Amino acid sequence: MTIPISSAYDYFLDLQARIVQALEDADGTRFESEQWDREEGGGGISRYLEGGPLFERAAVLFSHVKGKTLPPSASAHRRELAGRPWEAMGVSLVIHPRNPYIPTVHMNVRLFVAHAAPGNDQDDEVFWFGGGLDLTPFYPFEEDVRHFHRVCHDAVSPFGEDKYPAYKKWCDEYFFLKHRNETRGIGGLFFDDLNAEGFHSSFAMVQSVGDSFLQAYMPIVEKRRNLEYTEHQRNFQAYRRGRYVEFNLVFDRGTLFGLQSGGRTESILLSMPPMATWRYNWSPKEGTPEAALAQYLQPRSWL
Repeated sequence: MTIPISSAYDYFLDLQARIVQALEDADGTRFESEQWDREEGGGGISRYLEGGPLFERAAVLFSHVKGKTLPPSASAHRRELAGRPWEAMGVSLVIHPRNPYIPTVHMNVRLFVAHAAPGNDQDDEVFWFGGGLDLTPFYPFEEDVRHFHRVCHDAVSPFGEDKYPAYKKWCDEYFFLKHRNETRGIGGLFFDDLNAEGFHSSFAMVQSVGDSFLQAYMPIVEKRRNLEYTEHQRNFQAYRRGRYVEFNLVFDRGTLFGLQSGGRTESILLSMPPMATWRYNWSPKEGTPEAALAQYLQPRSWL
């Protein structure tokens, strides 16, 4: 089977444009745009906003990169594909709002293709999709969390009622800081190695997930954007952002793949918060709103 890469390419570019437009409308600030090329093959478009009144940092990245041999992070579970040429494309975004009452959010939808090894025409092209979206609040509102999970559920349930519970559980387990014994946030969806149901069905589900992002996140932004906050809340936000950094640098496979494959470092690390802090052996006082966050950082049902 020849993988219809062009249809995925067109979709991912359009998804990036639609999300950027919605974020620009909300913030009132135009995104910067930088097109880049990768020496080994391919490139991407990094669209980002720094220092906006609503979004302290927002990055919506499109990439389509190619390589001669699969990097270790991609072939570790697929040893039969080691040495094959490959290409990967997708959209990845992270939004760090200024207001601590608006959660940080992450989304990624991607396609990976391993081509036939040079000189071996018997090999089939192998593809898999991956992605998901997850929410990281600092001062969570349960109605916001339930809304986010309801949209996640509705995005994948047309493809099987087993999808949401499986991908929700996968998200809880993937975005887990083992050294802190807590989840990164309140979860959402995470999936990888999606190909068993064929290209077109798998791609349709990835499109549904990508298209659900604005519905999942923007109502929360609009509901919380005018809440007043103090330096105290900003300090707690910076402290919790430190956990976000810890996950990205210690556990995140996307960061590891990007660096191992010779990706563009500036784009890979654009997911980091603009400011974060670490405090030695600090914990919030019992009974405070900051302490209440802990009850959200263990897997539970939100529907």
